[in-house]
This record gives sequence, C-alpha cells and structure tokens, in this order.
Amino acid sequence: MEPLLPADKTVMDLPQDLLLFLAFFISCIILFSSIKTLWSRGSLPPGPTPLPLLGNALDVGADIVDSLMKLRKKYGDVFTVHLGSRPVVVVCGYKLVSEIYLDKGDDYLNRGDMPAWDAFYKDSGLVFTANMNKWRDLRRFSLTTLRDFGFGKRSLEDRIHEETQHLVAVLKNSGGQYNTFIDPRQSLSKAFYNVIFSIMFGHRCNYEDKEIATILNCIYETFVTISSPWGQIYEMFPWLMGFIPGPHQKISKLLGDLSQYVDTRVKINQKALDPDDPQDYIDAFLIKMEKEKINQNSEFNMRNLLSCTLQIFFAGVETISTTTTYSLLILMKYPDVLAKVHKEIDDIIGRNRAPTLQDRNRMPYMEAMIHEMQRFTDLIPMGVPRRTTKKVTLNGYTLPKDINIYPMLTTVLKDPNCFKYPTEFNPENFLNEKGEFKRNDAFMPLAAGKRICLGESLVRMELFLFLVTILQNFDLKSPVPVEELDITPNVSGLGNFPKPYKLAFIPR
Repeated sequence: MEPLLPADKTVMDLPQDLLLFLAFFISCIILFSSIKTLWSRGSLPPGPTPLPLLGNALDVGADIVDSLMKLRKKYGDVFTVHLGSRPVVVVCGYKLVSEIYLDKGDDYLNRGDMPAWDAFYKDSGLVFTANMNKWRDLRRFSLTTLRDFGFGKRSLEDRIHEETQHLVAVLKNSGGQYNTFIDPRQSLSKAFYNVIFSIMFGHRCNYEDKEIATILNCIYETFVTISSPWGQIYEMFPWLMGFIPGPHQKISKLLGDLSQYVDTRVKINQKALDPDDPQDYIDAFLIKMEKEKINQNSEFNMRNLLSCTLQIFFAGVETISTTTTYSLLILMKYPDVLAKVHKEIDDIIGRNRAPTLQDRNRMPYMEAMIHEMQRFTDLIPMGVPRRTTKKVTLNGYTLPKDINIYPMLTTVLKDPNCFKYPTEFNPENFLNEKGEFKRNDAFMPLAAGKRICLGESLVRMELFLFLVTILQNFDLKSPVPVEELDITPNVSGLGNFPKPYKLAFIPR
C-alpha cells in the first residue's frame, strides 16, 4: 500500500483546524456576550449575576413564576433577570405595577419581547406589534368596530343569552342526570367560541361541527405549550431553540393552522361582502382596506387583517374558557361558596327566567365570587411584557429606553396590602362588613390602562351570564372527594391552567 501523500495529511488535519476555529469563534461569542451583559446591567436594578450566553437560566427553573417570586424575596419588588442575554426588569406589587399601567402608563406603553409569538406574527396585528403607530391605528379601529357589533350593548347580551341556552341543552344531554362525568372544557369552549365567532365572522356554528373541536384544540395547545417549561426556554434562547427538537416546535405550526383557518373565513366574507351593510369585524376591516388602498403607508392590509382577527379571536376564546373551566373546579372544592351562590340565584332570579346583566346590582355575593375567581385563578401571572418608551425612573432606579419590563400581575392580585385573604380563595375579598360588593383598585386580572385586553368588557359579561345560567340549572358533582380536588395550576407560565378534571352537571 502506497504511503499517503502530503495532500492527504492536510485533509486529515482539517478537522483539527476547524475545531480550533470553532473554539476561537465560541470564545469570541462568550467574550462579546459577557461584555454585552455587563454593559446592559449598567444602573439597572439588582439581580442574580448572569452567565455568558446563559444569562440567569440556572436561577429561573421550569416554573418561571415560582422562580421569579423566590428572587423577589431576595432582591425586592424591582429586580433584573437575564433571559439569555436579554435583560428584563421584573416589577412586583400593586403600587409599582399600577405606576407602569396607569400613573406613568405612556412611559411603558411599548410591547415587550415575546419571541414565541413574535417569530410567527413578525410585528403584524395589534396585540404583539412593537410599532406604536400601527398599534394605535389598529386598536382604535378594532375598539370602534367591536362596539359597533355589540361590545357593551344589549344586542351582545341577547347573543350571549342565546348561547347559554344552547350550552344548557348540551349539558343536559351529556347525561348529568345519570351521574355521567365529563371534561367540561370542550362544551364550555364551544359556547365561548360561538360568541366571539359571531362577532368576528358573522354567525355561530353547530356544536357538532368537527372543525370547531380542531380549532379549539389548536388554540388551547398553543397557549399551554408557550406557558410550559419548553415555551419558557424558547423565550430565553429563541436563537437556539429553533434548532432543537421538542414540543415548542409545534407552536409555529399551530399558529399557522389557525391563520389558515382565518384566511379561509376571510375569503368567504370577501365573496359575500356588501360595502353598505357590514355584518361583522372582517367585513368592516375589508371595507376599511378598500378605502385606504391608495395610502401606501396604511396599516389596513391583508396581513394585519389576518393577524388582528386571529389575535382577537384567540384571546376571546381562551381567556374566558380557561377562567370558567377553572371556576367550576374551584366551586366544587368550596361547596359552601357554591351553596351561597345557589341560594342567591334562587332568591333573586329563581329557576325559570334567564339572568340579565341588570341582576348583577342585586347579587353582591355572585359578583364578589366572580371577581374572586378572576383574582384567584390569576390567568396571566406575569402580565404581558412591556417596554419603556424613554429613559425612566422607577422605585429609585434609572431604566434605559427600550428595556423589557415584566409587570407581575400575580403580585398585584395577591398583594397583602390590598386583599384580606391574598393567598386563599375567599369571596369576602370583595365584600364589605354589610355583605355588599366592594370594588378594589388592585383587581386587574387582564392588566389596566391603555393596553388593557380588548375583550375585557366581553369577559365580564360572559362570566356573569354563563356562570349564573349554569349554576341556575345545575349542581356540580365531583367523581372524587372534595379533599382530593387539586386546584393548583397544571401549567404556570404565560398563563395558568387548571389540572384536567371531570364533573357531572346534575339538573336542579
């Protein structure tokens, strides 16, 4: 066998040269990351020392909310963590969070980074855009249009009432009278799906429609996955997680499937559009697009239509669905509260007529219970990230422009300075000594100020009318003893989700 030629030796040495190059390259990245991290700390609030590239990944465990609460005990109500190389200022407690939302709201009005969502939407739509002009134009239009199609009006109450009757019929047919235990999420989600669907797309759907179940599953899976530990790691290392297999990889596909569904609905609306008689949100947006087609800088284009519709539709289903599903579980856990609610419903409404929003003023315990449900379930514990619009001072610290802020809503809803029973479920948090409903400024389950959830008024209407109707018609029975019911979240990240459970709806 002939000896190897010198050229062959070069080929054999190439991996070693490549290894040296990679080692040098990685060292440069680490050095750059270290310098960037040290520079970014500047005069930021204190926090755990970040590692190059990793940031505070070792300090923020799988349960990011719990990890941040532990860091709060060490560093106070304002501290800094690094999610990868990205610094985030964490803000806790009613006083400081309300400063961000209300007192100095314009200083913190920009949307913060949300890599899992941003990778898909790419700054389109009104919820996740970082462009303030786009946000203002789309939000103003969306608020006006949603009000035109029922938000805050009697017509929407009638629409919700119609859907509650469909839901009651479905629950009665579920076999409740035979003690058949079911997962309530699907039936509840379909009802809420129909309410927002009729506003966005112009009509309701049959519960038997298989497409509804598919869409609802996409919405639920997206929110749960983003809130899971995999989703939290994605938030820290989006540049890396795109190459690593795992559940987070399905986020973009789920959102893509939902966007395709919305696109199909938009095309249906386009074919039947009457410019003089818009029937829903999509019609109104299409008409606005036509009016502004000569404006090259207009935000009213097909991409924003698809994103706005999907974002509003997504929030309109998941927010109320998870809250109501969680509420029924908690009511089974607290049968004394359920008994008081049943009594108030019987005394004020009876069992024959449908509830109305006017009944709220005469049902202080029900109103207190619903507020306490929203407070205790703590749907969005970390709030939605904000970003400073300019250099600001917060709690004695100077924060630079464009720094990410986490306004921890969970610390507002559980602030011991604002609630008598901050860590336990107790409707007395919203009742005075006379048993009258008592408002609380710290009640901001869906944030507050100019960027509060668009559907906040819809959520309040639906919670009251659906919960009262369900409890007017049914008792709730658990297949396991009350003491075995677990009301701690199954997933806690961007959102809190109840553990899966079953119940029987027993007709009263």
